[in-house]
Parts: sequence; structure tokens; C-alpha cells
Amino acid sequence: MALQIYNTETRQKETFTPIHPGKVGMYVCGVTVYDLCHIGHARVMVVFDTVVRHLRSLGYDVNYVRNITDIDDKIIKRALENGESIQELTKRMIAEMHADEASMNVLRPDMEPKATEYMDEIKHMIQTLIDKGFAYPAENGDVYFKVKSFKEYGRLSGKNLDELEAGSRVEVNEIKQDPMDFVLWKASKENEPAWDSNWGGGRPGWHIECSAMSTKCLGNHFDIHGGGMDLSFPHHENEIAQSECATGEHYVNTWMHCGFVRIDDEKMSKSLNNFFTIREVLKMYHPEVIRYFLLASHYRSPVNYSQENLEAAKASVGRLYSAIEAVAPGEPVSGSKFETDFMDVMNDDFNTPKAMAILFDLAKEVNKQKDAGLSGLLVKLANQIGLLMEDAESYFKSQPSDSELGDEEIEALIEERKQARAEKNFARSDEIRDQLLEQGIELLDSAEGTTWRRG
Repeated sequence: MALQIYNTETRQKETFTPIHPGKVGMYVCGVTVYDLCHIGHARVMVVFDTVVRHLRSLGYDVNYVRNITDIDDKIIKRALENGESIQELTKRMIAEMHADEASMNVLRPDMEPKATEYMDEIKHMIQTLIDKGFAYPAENGDVYFKVKSFKEYGRLSGKNLDELEAGSRVEVNEIKQDPMDFVLWKASKENEPAWDSNWGGGRPGWHIECSAMSTKCLGNHFDIHGGGMDLSFPHHENEIAQSECATGEHYVNTWMHCGFVRIDDEKMSKSLNNFFTIREVLKMYHPEVIRYFLLASHYRSPVNYSQENLEAAKASVGRLYSAIEAVAPGEPVSGSKFETDFMDVMNDDFNTPKAMAILFDLAKEVNKQKDAGLSGLLVKLANQIGLLMEDAESYFKSQPSDSELGDEEIEALIEERKQARAEKNFARSDEIRDQLLEQGIELLDSAEGTTWRRG
């Protein structure tokens, strides 16, 4: 079947047709780099990485752009608290972000624009909006977008302009011409970083950054824009308004939003202080287990973070690895119904839960037929969603563990056990096995010898 993607703007699945045949321009809102990434960030990273992988498997030439917000109030505040410069903080956090995503098999975007590197484009877009009558400088040096000047405001989120106006009057700002107007440029305060502009020293508002970076990297009109569900309003709504008013062109064809990671029915977020960083979870679970957990629900659905769900993901990934451990992968078979069905469900709005179900059916067939070609196909299809990226032995040995034993110590004990068995000292052999089990190390004896895995 042809690729179908649910478009947030039209609220329905649509057959995907790129603007330029064979090419896809995709922009995703990235991280504000003031702290370590949490599992909510990981879901956005993993979901859109999977989207890119599938688009490329279909033969599309994808230009994947994911921005970095490297200047905002939180960054300024954190740098001040840490006693470091903004540049030192953001450089360090970007490196940490890259390390986290690499651990989860997330491919780097083709372009990763930073807001501070696009100030000329941002200021040019703001000036264009002022010149066209869609924005105005205020007395305090801020610049605001006139929401009512864009007649289609609310079309992405489905929000009613009258209801929005009633809500916006709760917090009256006399600087604005209308309480609904949003900031494009913030006048600098004392001890804050600032860039020169036609309206005085200041820095951009968050919304205008993405409009300037996306259109500079992908053109005024591009194929796919994604992000977390919380960004649809006001961030993406504002992006549409300012972009289309500035360029006079339709901004984005397909809007994609992924669901939240939730804890106790609340969205995981730093503001609620109910978040787990990727680093914390990696101490307990293998990166592919985390990736599996994040893809086990459809990307538009919420994911419930719990140890029970992560343990279930660990067991599931282990079953897939056990299949390729039992039957070494060979050249993948072609023309299989497993592959056709897998591609069909992925073409149905990237349905990873159904794709995983097909992987398990295939794993059963691998175990039943002992066929290297089917095992190779299992690896090939799993790779398309970023799973089974290691060989089975490496995967099972690299599980996070509380064990104090290193690989060499484990191997030494296994060798001692082998010697004990050869000498028919079965009491010592059992003692070593029990000692390793207490450390979470499972031994697997076979005709070829003994292998081991971490629990």
C-alpha cells in the first residue's frame, strides 16, 4: 500500500505525496539545551528517527532537519545558576544530547541548526512581517505578531479565535495592541545576552526561531513538520501564522505530532518534576529496550512509563535476540509475506506496534524452521525500526547490571568451572554457577561450550 500519514491539520490519514518527486524535506522541533534529556525527549527522537528510517527504506532522499534551541530564559537562568557562560552550558548539553541519542541508535539529523546561528534570518523575517503590516514594534522594544491579521489562525489546533481571545484577556499586557498577539523579538534586560536589531538590542522569541530556521534549511514550503503533541498550540500554530504571512506561501503539507510519555496519568516534564533522564534509565535498561518501549505504542498514543512496561519490553527484545542467537542470520530471503506485511503496516501511518507483532511471528518461524535466510530477514526488518542492531552475544552480555564482576572475571570463573567439571568436582562447578547467578549472570551450556549473559 502507498504511504499514509495522519495529518494533524486535516485530522485524517492522507496519501503522502512529496512536493518534489523522490525527495522529502522534514523539520522536527528539537531540544532546548539547558539540562540532560529526559524520556519524553527520547520519544520524539526515536519516533522521528523511525519515520526517517522508513522513508529512506521506501527510497526517498530525506533531508531531515531538527533544530536546537540554544538561547531562551531557561538557558540564561541555568547558566547563571551554574556560574558558566551560556555558550559553555549549551555546548556541554548538546554533546550530552548527542551521546544519549547515539546510545538509542538514533541517527543524527542531516542538518541541526542552532537559533543563535540564524539571527540574520530571524531578524529578516521579523522585518518582513513588520513591513507587510503583520507585526509591530512596541514601546518597550519588543516586537509582536498581530494574530488577528492572519485569518486562518487556529486551523492546526482547531481552537476558536473568540475563545482564545477570551482566555488571553486574563493576563492583560498594555504593551500589546491586542492581548492575543505573541512576541517575535524580546528587548534585552540587564545582564542578558542581546543582538543588535532595527528595534534595539534583544533576542528572538521561541516561535520565530523555528520559522526562520525551517524555511532557510528547507524552503518556504516543505513536506513534513513534526514534534511533540504539546507543541501543536501555540508553537506550531504561531509558526504557521508568521511563516505564511512572511513568505506568502503555504508552509507545511503534513503535520505530525507524537504522544506524551506519562507517569501516573500526567505528562512527563521538567516543570512537573516527574521526569526520568535518559541517563537514569540507561543505568537500568539496555538502549534497545528503551527504544522498543517507546515504539511499542503507536506514535500518536501516549506511553505510560513504568518498570513493569520496561520489563515487558526487555523480555520482548530478548525473545527477538534469542531467535537470531539460535539461528545465525544469513542472506535475507526476498519476496516474503513477512516483509510485505511489515512494509504495509509501516506504510499505515508508521504503525510500529503491528510491525513488532510481525517481527515476533517471523521470530517464531525462525525458531521453527531453523532457516538462516529468515533469521537474516528478521534482522533486516528490525533494523528498519532501529532494533537488533547488535549480534546476540554482545546484546546479552551488555545488559545493565548491578554485578561487580567484569567480563574477564566472569570468563575466568567459567574457565575454573570447566576445569572443575573435567575433574568431576561438581560441588565446585555448582558453587560457581550459583555465585554467578547471584550476580545476575546466567550460564548456557551446549555441545560447543559455555556462554553467558547478564540478566
